[in-house]
Amino acid sequence: MLTKRIIPCLDIRDRKVTKGVRFKNNIVLGDPVEMAARYYHEGCDELVFYDITASAEKRGIDIGMVREVAAAVHIPFAVGGGLSSLDDMSCVLMAGAEKVSLNSLAVENPGIIRDGARAFGCQCIVLGIDPVRTNDTLRYPSGYEITIRGFRKRTGMDALEWVKRAVDLGIGEIVVNSVDADGTRAGFDLCLTRLIATSVPVPVVASGGAGNAQHLVTVFREAHADAAIVAGILHAGEVTIAGIKDRLAAAGIPVRRVW
Repeated sequence: MLTKRIIPCLDIRDRKVTKGVRFKNNIVLGDPVEMAARYYHEGCDELVFYDITASAEKRGIDIGMVREVAAAVHIPFAVGGGLSSLDDMSCVLMAGAEKVSLNSLAVENPGIIRDGARAFGCQCIVLGIDPVRTNDTLRYPSGYEITIRGFRKRTGMDALEWVKRAVDLGIGEIVVNSVDADGTRAGFDLCLTRLIATSVPVPVVASGGAGNAQHLVTVFREAHADAAIVAGILHAGEVTIAGIKDRLAAAGIPVRRVW
């Protein structure tokens, strides 16, 4: 049986890890390389880094930071934000990342998914989606509309239609980050995560809303996620990687143990 993955997320702004609610009221938490190394030694399965303002500010990713992270950890990590071309994706992967995460770019240029999958392999191409709940189910049958640019822009695209199209283009994994749950610590959006996880043949990562270890048990058991992202509660020291995995193991959910 495949183990469930625990993935700390580090939102980056100005070379610092930051955290807010729905990307607002962010506070600085620390150095990304130091935090990545700590979570790696504590036993996380993967890491993900998002430059949360790069796309909006139309600038590239800090490749130097990517290289430093690659030297400090020996687990897979993904990088997103500020990618605008195949060359950008190649630079990130050559700097040591195992995956690139596409969000706004993929919506605005879906062909980049196909081109990236052909150039680097589907397993390297992650689709990040930021859906917001909507009552307009005639226009959005799934009940969710895709947003981009850090939740700043609505797209008019139905979430389920978009992920199915992205899979056809070559996406190898999908991170489902609920706009409504992001940073709230009230739990993952189970309806949204389950909808995506049961509709596509690629791994689905739940993101947005983790408030305690039980929320991860629930999203794995009830929403069929393959992995879950944690951020605020981990950064604040309210939980540890070991504590989360102990709780998951006690609930009968398979996890990778390194201690």
